[in-house]
Amino acid sequence: MEHKTKSLRPFIGAKDFEISRGFYRDLGFEETVLTHNMSVFKTGSIAFYLQDAYVQDWIDNTMIFLEVDDVDRYWNELSALNLPAKYKNVKLTPPRSETWGKECFVHDPSGILWHFGQFL
Repeated sequence: MEHKTKSLRPFIGAKDFEISRGFYRDLGFEETVLTHNMSVFKTGSIAFYLQDAYVQDWIDNTMIFLEVDDVDRYWNELSALNLPAKYKNVKLTPPRSETWGKECFVHDPSGILWHFGQFL
């Protein structure tokens, strides 16, 4: 089977939709409002849908890996945003080296775990 893909856009939920919208805008994503309870957030050719829906088991088990070109640069820019001071429950974990590359982590306001990674 040949995949002629153009994009992959996961759907993620939010415990507080308005807070999560602000968080992702602050993180540098461009928001397009689709309906009163759903937006698409883009950066370059990458996008995801944020919806005003919260199921704790779903959110607690959602992880997204976003490949970046330079984890250390990304970490420095991310740290400078001071997101944990602005958003309750946001946690940042500094870069760590793995056998495959390097990654840092962000828990969004709802608890979704983002991996920002760089492959060797």
